Amino acid sequence: MALNGIGTEELARPGVNHAGDVIVVDDLWRTYDMGSEQQVQALRGVSLRIRQNEYVAIMGPSGSGKSTLMNLIGCLDTPSKGQYWLNGQLVSELNDDELARIRNKEIGFVFQTFNLLARATALHNVELPLIYNGTPATVRLERAKEALGAVGLESRMLHKPNELSGGQRQRVAIARALVNHPSIILADEPTGNLDSKTGLEIMSLFDHLHSEGNTIVLVTHEPDIAEFAHRVVHIRDGQIFSDEPSRRRR
Repeated sequence: MALNGIGTEELARPGVNHAGDVIVVDDLWRTYDMGSEQQVQALRGVSLRIRQNEYVAIMGPSGSGKSTLMNLIGCLDTPSKGQYWLNGQLVSELNDDELARIRNKEIGFVFQTFNLLARATALHNVELPLIYNGTPATVRLERAKEALGAVGLESRMLHKPNELSGGQRQRVAIARALVNHPSIILADEPTGNLDSKTGLEIMSLFDHLHSEGNTIVLVTHEPDIAEFAHRVVHIRDGQIFSDEPSRRRR
């Protein structure tokens, strides 16, 4: 299978130059053992390349494998077979501790449910990834303030999640994703808990972040949300069914 003009056999060879690529996955399989010798093939030989500053949506119905692919790209899981390079590093063979370090350094996560600490301020929520990696207090405070400023929440830094609207909570989550200057922002159904007007505001923010040079991978089942991306990858039955520019980029 050719992948953006490069065959998967070429990608698999050691020493292949992935300059400009943030994500390269080659023949990824993920098999789950369900007991009684029953297996579920969640992914079936997926190959994909995402370059720096691309804005890609991954779409598919429930059970298609898009969540499994997201977990692999996000280093939350490891493949049963195949290889995955993130920012030039082969991460598909790392152990759990090594994957945790990669997640903290290279990936900014934005979740549908925000995943904020209820009793912590917006500023402290944004600081968390920096606390985990040992960044000195004065440095992390400045970087957290900078990240909240980037999403327009300078005046809400000391508010707790219950004092913020849904859209503001998602902005805090996006600031937290940005604070480590990650290689990719991985957004899983980021508008799923928002009304349509607030959802559009959040997608406009993603547009701005992309224009600032961020690489964004958006996982969604909503076609109108996927169209904000510049490229849409459709997953069906654990395989890539189509990979093409979004309608607004044609």
